[in-house]
Amino acid sequence: MPRRKKTRRRGPKTFRILNALESLTYAQILSLGITGGGIWDFVTGEQDMAFKASSGTAATTAMKPMMFTPSSESEGWTNPDLQISLSDLMTHPGEGVTQMANNFQNNLVPMAASAFGVSVGFRIGKRLLRKPIANINRNLVKPALGAGIAL
Repeated sequence: MPRRKKTRRRGPKTFRILNALESLTYAQILSLGITGGGIWDFVTGEQDMAFKASSGTAATTAMKPMMFTPSSESEGWTNPDLQISLSDLMTHPGEGVTQMANNFQNNLVPMAASAFGVSVGFRIGKRLLRKPIANINRNLVKPALGAGIAL
């Protein structure tokens, strides 16, 4: 008897826009809680950790933990004085990692609550909007963008 060849499981071949938005939302929550700014602020932020450390002691200025609470300003959770940017992390890795670890410890519960809310919201939203999303995929997205992309 000939041997059967095992078929390999393959992942989905479609790129789902809503799944990408959900992942981006999770990344934004983590970035706000750990670095004190959003993803864009982390990548494009200016290097100012040395300035903060020189204007005061490192323990009081640069190492103050960021709390993940909305402020009264329009900026939300961000605090420009305490944000860690990629350039800060490259020039002062020790202080940057310590600051990020402190932020992670202080903001673990609020980040988990926010992630849980996002998870429930996307799950309920996808469930409630299943038929309209399928209609959009079938009539708009597939003819315009092809078979590899779905809403």
